[in-house]
Amino acid sequence: MNALKRLVLASNNPSKLRELETLLAPLGFDLVTQGALGIGEADEPHVTFVENALAKARHAALHSGLPALADDSGICVAALGGAPGVRSARFAGEPRSDVRNNTRLLDVLHGEADRRAWYYAVLVLVRHADDPQPLIAEGSWYGEIAQAPRGEGGFGYDPIFWLPEFGCTSAELSADRKRALSHRSQALQGLIAALQRQS
Repeated sequence: MNALKRLVLASNNPSKLRELETLLAPLGFDLVTQGALGIGEADEPHVTFVENALAKARHAALHSGLPALADDSGICVAALGGAPGVRSARFAGEPRSDVRNNTRLLDVLHGEADRRAWYYAVLVLVRHADDPQPLIAEGSWYGEIAQAPRGEGGFGYDPIFWLPEFGCTSAELSADRKRALSHRSQALQGLIAALQRQS
């Protein structure tokens, strides 16, 4: 694991960086964004989360010469056949806007009884751009789509991601509670376990 201590995060999302930095800090990983190294974003043309995450990780590793960590994540809604899925960040079009994405999803689900939804995340770590055996881990977090936004925390669809067992949206959870429950945290725990098996 020592050779992997410095990782390039194939994302420029500051919220994602903070979340992953906090989760990785106890292991001594030094996480740097690709933007801080002058690396632009990779294309994400694929229809699956894992393909997009792998493309992003290989792109960051190729241009940095360092191991790279990428995630692809989004929200999937049962009544929409899994949409927005990989289009979650751009569900309401460009430019990306969490508020407009949330509004569009609520509009699309207006009058829909089946509100089941889940956040899904896949993390991919490549040791180098041509790594033939990338480490891949996934996580899912189940809930429902609320009738209206609630809460000021989190990002993305958190204000409308309702958690029946807690009686609140994920935007109303404390940052620590969200980190413990989230799809990204689950995926990261799987990734850490895979790293430990190979150390």
